[in-house]
Amino acid sequence: MAAVREAEFAALQSLLRAPSRDAVRQLCQQCFSSPPAGLAALAQRVCLSLAPGPEEAEQLVFALHNLTRHVVYHGLTKAEDILSLFPENFHQNLKSLLTKIILENISAWRNEAQASQISLPRLVDMDWRVDIKTSSDSISRMAVPTCLLQLKIQEDVALCGSSPVVSALTVELNKETLDTMLEGLGRIRDQLSAVANK
Repeated sequence: MAAVREAEFAALQSLLRAPSRDAVRQLCQQCFSSPPAGLAALAQRVCLSLAPGPEEAEQLVFALHNLTRHVVYHGLTKAEDILSLFPENFHQNLKSLLTKIILENISAWRNEAQASQISLPRLVDMDWRVDIKTSSDSISRMAVPTCLLQLKIQEDVALCGSSPVVSALTVELNKETLDTMLEGLGRIRDQLSAVANK
């Protein structure tokens, strides 16, 4: 998620025309929950009283959407971190109000964002065993250990409805293939650790 631009902060100044703090709070919640494609309609429905024209209303809604999404996706949970996003010359009371509203809603918004994501299937369970073939049409494949790896995978709940589908995938790996897979998983672990430590 890109950083909030200076022009977007200028558009947020239109919130000073809001009739109450609750109106600002409600608009923040609507802007976060609306998909980008629905922001123009939200601007026409809600913000015309806050902005001089429809273009300014749209800019306000997009700016508020980007600000709330930026805070949630970057995991900013401290008031100082959110306040540091605003430019120096931004209206002090409005800055404090927006920060307070974001902090009040961040947990719910994070849950909403996670629930609305379409994700890849999840690994639910894994089982493995080592087998030694005792009969084969080729003598070179006899008494060779192989690993049978069974992965239980759950489809994304958003795609399959209320009852998630769990399927099993079984693969047979020889020593070389298993070594390659373990080496690749080790690299993935190292990259995830490096990203988590930043």
